[in-house]
Amino acid sequence: MKTLFDLRDGSPVIPVTERIKTFDDACRALGIDKVQIGIVGLDKDCESIEAYLKLIVIARALNEGWEPDWSNSSEGKYMPWFEHKSGFGLAYGDYDFWFSCAGVGSRLCFKSKELAIYAGKQFADIYNDYLTIKQ
Repeated sequence: MKTLFDLRDGSPVIPVTERIKTFDDACRALGIDKVQIGIVGLDKDCESIEAYLKLIVIARALNEGWEPDWSNSSEGKYMPWFEHKSGFGLAYGDYDFWFSCAGVGSRLCFKSKELAIYAGKQFADIYNDYLTIKQ
């Protein structure tokens, strides 16, 4: 495998998909501390809300500073696409488009198709917590 080198100082550049494998990795990459979330009266929604916040951190870490420009329709914006199968969790597929989708949200888009696919597969359990309604 070829090693990429940073042109500034010659040190190896490790791809973001090798550095960000867990939520803790994403927190470290952004220099933030994890916090506990507690919302009174929304008990069955807490897991989804916590998962959404985790996914925001993960997306920011994987995008390495890139933010979507929603006024630029020619800029690619990618999001994982899931098909919910009854009793089997989430099946993965990919989908891309330039406009915002209420199903996932603009904070959860990625700068490349490859990152969207990686996030959808690597963090499927967190996406499942975010998208699944608890009884």
